[in-house]
Amino acid sequence: MSSPPTAGAPRGRTLERDLARVEGKGPWLRRGLAFVAILLVAGSLIAWRVKSRPAPKPKYLLQPITSGDVIETVQSTGTVQPLTQVQVGAQVSGRIVRVLADFNTEVKKGDLLAEIDPTLLGAQVAQNQAQLEASKASLARSEANLRTARMNLDRARKLLAENLASQADVDTALGQHDALSAEAAAARASIRQISAQLQYSRTSLKYAQIFAPIDGIVINRAIDPGQTVAASFQAPTLFVIAQDLRQMRIMADIDEADVGKLAEGMAADATVDAFPGEVFKGSVKQIRYSPNSVQGVVTYSALIDVENPDKKLRPGMTATVTVRTHEARAISRIPNAALRFKPSPPVDKDGKPEPVPPLPALAHGKGRVYVLTDTTPGNEKAEPKVISVGITDGVHTELKGQELAPGEQVVVDETDQEAAKKQRRNMF
Repeated sequence: MSSPPTAGAPRGRTLERDLARVEGKGPWLRRGLAFVAILLVAGSLIAWRVKSRPAPKPKYLLQPITSGDVIETVQSTGTVQPLTQVQVGAQVSGRIVRVLADFNTEVKKGDLLAEIDPTLLGAQVAQNQAQLEASKASLARSEANLRTARMNLDRARKLLAENLASQADVDTALGQHDALSAEAAAARASIRQISAQLQYSRTSLKYAQIFAPIDGIVINRAIDPGQTVAASFQAPTLFVIAQDLRQMRIMADIDEADVGKLAEGMAADATVDAFPGEVFKGSVKQIRYSPNSVQGVVTYSALIDVENPDKKLRPGMTATVTVRTHEARAISRIPNAALRFKPSPPVDKDGKPEPVPPLPALAHGKGRVYVLTDTTPGNEKAEPKVISVGITDGVHTELKGQELAPGEQVVVDETDQEAAKKQRRNMF
C-alpha cells in the first residue's frame, strides 16, 4: 500500500531542475570569463607597448656650425738631404797609399783626406825639370852663336863698304845670322813648352794629395788604402762631405693639383719615422718649375729647409712634410660632410627612384648644404641652401658668408630607413 504524496515533493523536483540548469551553464561561464581576462591582458600589453614605443628615428644626421680654426695644408713626402753636399774626387790616377778620413769624420777646409802614390808623378816632374834645363842650355848656345854671327855680319858689311869683301860674303854672313836667330827663337819656344809641361806635372803631383774643399762631416767614403784610382775618363768620387748637418733640406714631390697653393717662405713641419711625435720646423725655400712624371703622375719638386740643431735628421731619411698654405683663426666653420651630402632621390610605389631635376652649378667660392625646414620626427624635410665658403683643412671648411648662424644644424647624412621600418615591425 503506497503512501500518499506530500506537498513538499513538487518543490524538491523544481529545485533539482534549477540546480541542474545552473550547473550546465557553469563551463561556458568560466570560458567566457577567461576569454575576457585574456582580452584585458592583451589590450593592456598592447597599450603599454604603444605607450613605451620609442619615437621614430630621424631621417637625417645633423651637425652644428661651430667656431674654431681652419688651417689649409698640403702634405707630401720627400728625402732628407744636407743643405750643401760636395763630392770629392781624384783628378789623377794611381794607387791610394793613405786614407786619413773615415765616415762621420769632421774636417776643415784644406785638411788632407787621402794621398795617391806620388812616385810616378814625381819622376815626371824631375824629367820635365831636366828637359827645361837642357832647353835653357841650348838657348844659351844659340844666343852665343847668334852674337858671333851678328859680329861677322857687321864685319862683312864694313869690308864691303871698303871694297875689301864681296857681296857674297855679306850674304853668307847674313844667312848664318838669320839661321842662328831662328834657332834661338826655337829654343825659347821649347823652353816655354817644357815649362808648361813642368807646371802640369807639378800640379798633377799636388793633385796626388786630396784635400777637403769645405768644412763639414764625411758622410761617405768609397776608397781604402791600396786601392787603385783610375781618373782617365771620369773623376771617381772618393768622399762625400756634408757642410752642416744642423741645417737640412727635404726634396718633396708636390702633386700638380696642390702646387698652385704653395709659395716660397710658407711655414712647414716635417716628421720622420725614426722620431715619432717630434716635429721639425722649416719653410719652403724653392718650388721648381721642372716637372717629374712617373707613370703618368706629374709632380713638382719643392725644397724645404728645416732646422736640425740636434743632428737627429740623417741624409736619406724619408720625411713627411706638411706645408701650411692658409690659416683662418676663430671663424665659423662647417663640416665638410655637409658640403658633400646629397639626398637620396624619392622612389615610386614600385621602389624605383624618381627623376630629380639637377641643381644649378655652383660658382667659385660657393657651396651647397641642406637644412631642415620640417623637424617632425620621421618626416623631416631638407632644403638646399647655397653658402659662401673659404679654405678647408679636410674636416671643416671656412664659412665666409652670413647664410648660416653659429650653432645652426646642417644635414651631413641620411639614416637607414629600412632598418627603422624593421625596428617598428619587430615591436609588434
